Amino acid sequence: MLKTSLQGMFLTALAVLMFTASGCTFCSSGVSLGILSVPIPVSPYFQDKKEDEALAERYSKMKILDPIPEGRPHVAEDAPSDDQIMRKFHEIHNVRGNWPALYEVQHNDIIIVKEKVQDIVDPVRVLPLVGPVQIHHSHWVCKVYYTEVIRNGWPIPHTIKNEEKMEVIKIDLDHAHRAGNVAPADGG
Repeated sequence: MLKTSLQGMFLTALAVLMFTASGCTFCSSGVSLGILSVPIPVSPYFQDKKEDEALAERYSKMKILDPIPEGRPHVAEDAPSDDQIMRKFHEIHNVRGNWPALYEVQHNDIIIVKEKVQDIVDPVRVLPLVGPVQIHHSHWVCKVYYTEVIRNGWPIPHTIKNEEKMEVIKIDLDHAHRAGNVAPADGG
């Protein structure tokens, strides 16, 4: 009697294991949300809007860093991000308004070269709500090498491919350094 009940429990467990491991049952698919489990596509307009909000939040505020230590060179360590450079590039070369299969412009094989042109630290001054700071200016020249492909589909379909395109983009990055011990203006 015990042997048959153990054998029956083993076969039942084996059947449940095989049934759930097949991938065809509710057990392996998890919780079903019904109609809410169907993916809804997001318009590129709303996606771009969210990206612009995140960009404004990230880059609109000036960074306030620690004071520059004595004897240490004042070198700007942060180069402009590729995202900043490509946004400036798309302001210059707006490719919106393409008509698929009629007229399309693409920028492919993009290479970005960043070069620091100037690195200046202003003397100490007092900014409202911040206090005594030094403004650190760094000017960058970014060269964007790319291949431009223009496809025209009407009246005569043709493709123009220019592989030697270059755009020069200038970006200024500023941040503030808190000033250390600042002597009072009255000399005392």
